[in-house]
Amino acid sequence: MKMKLMPDYTGKVRDVYDLGDKLILCSSDRVSAFDVVFSECIPGKGKILNSVSALWFEYFHGIKNHLIETDARKFPPPFCDDDYFPGRSVLVKKCKRIDYECVVRGYLSGSAFKEYKKTGQIAFADIRTGYRESEKLDEPLFTPATKNDIGHDENVSEKTMKDNLGDSVFSFLKETSLKIYSEAASKLSEKGVILCDTKFEFGFLGDEILLIDELLTPDSSRYWDKETYSVGISPPSYDKQILRDYLEKTGWDKNPPPPNLPQDLINELSLKYNKLEGIVRSCLSEK
Repeated sequence: MKMKLMPDYTGKVRDVYDLGDKLILCSSDRVSAFDVVFSECIPGKGKILNSVSALWFEYFHGIKNHLIETDARKFPPPFCDDDYFPGRSVLVKKCKRIDYECVVRGYLSGSAFKEYKKTGQIAFADIRTGYRESEKLDEPLFTPATKNDIGHDENVSEKTMKDNLGDSVFSFLKETSLKIYSEAASKLSEKGVILCDTKFEFGFLGDEILLIDELLTPDSSRYWDKETYSVGISPPSYDKQILRDYLEKTGWDKNPPPPNLPQDLINELSLKYNKLEGIVRSCLSEK
C-alpha cells in the first residue's frame, strides 16, 4: 500500500511540503471562516482555488511571484508520482513571508463596514460619512492586517505597517496591491462581476519581494454578480462570504469548535466556486 505523504505544515486550507529551497503548496478541500477550520469539506474546492490562483498569476506575470511549476507531473519525486497532487498543487520558491495581509477594498462590506459603523474609520483612517453597506468607495483603500498563524488576524494602520517594514517596502506593497486590485476589478467588470475586496501576501527571496500564496481566489476575495448587486445589503456572492453570512445568523461566537454545516450550504458553496472558476477562466482567456 502506498504511504500518504505527510505535509511539513498544515494550514487552514493548504498543506505545505518543505523541499529545502522550494515548497509544494497543496490546496485541500477544507473550508475555514473567521480563522476556524470546519469538519466538513467542500468537494473539489482545492482544485478550484489552485486553478483560479494559477490563472491570475499567469495574467499578472509581469509582477514577480513565487511560482516555479503548476504541472504536478513535473514535481520532484515522490510527489510527481502521487495522484493526489495534480490539479491542486504548485511548486514554488521558498520565501520569507512578510507577516502582513495586504487587503484592498473597493466597496464597503464585511468587517470594514462594521468598523465604519462603529468608529467612522476603516483600518484606523477617517473616511467620509454617509456610506451604506456594500457601497462603492470613492477610491480603493489599502487596509493592512497582521498575518497570524494562531488566532484571528488583526487590522492595523498604514503607519504601523510602515513603521515596522520601512517606507520603501511599505510603499511597494501598497502600490502593487492597489495595482493588482484595480486591474483585476476592471477586467472582471467586463464579465459582469464586481471584485469587492481581496488580500495579497508577499515574501522576500533574498532582497527581492515576490507575490506569494494565493491570488484572487474565492477564499481570499469577495466576488459579486452585477445583476444581483445592491447597496444596503450583503449581496449574493461567489465566494466564502456565503459561509460567513450563514454563520452570522447562527449565534456562533467564532471560536472553536465550529458548528456543523448543512449539506445544502455545502452544495451552494461548491456550485458558486465552480461558477466563479469558469468566469475567471473565460475572463482571462480573452486578450
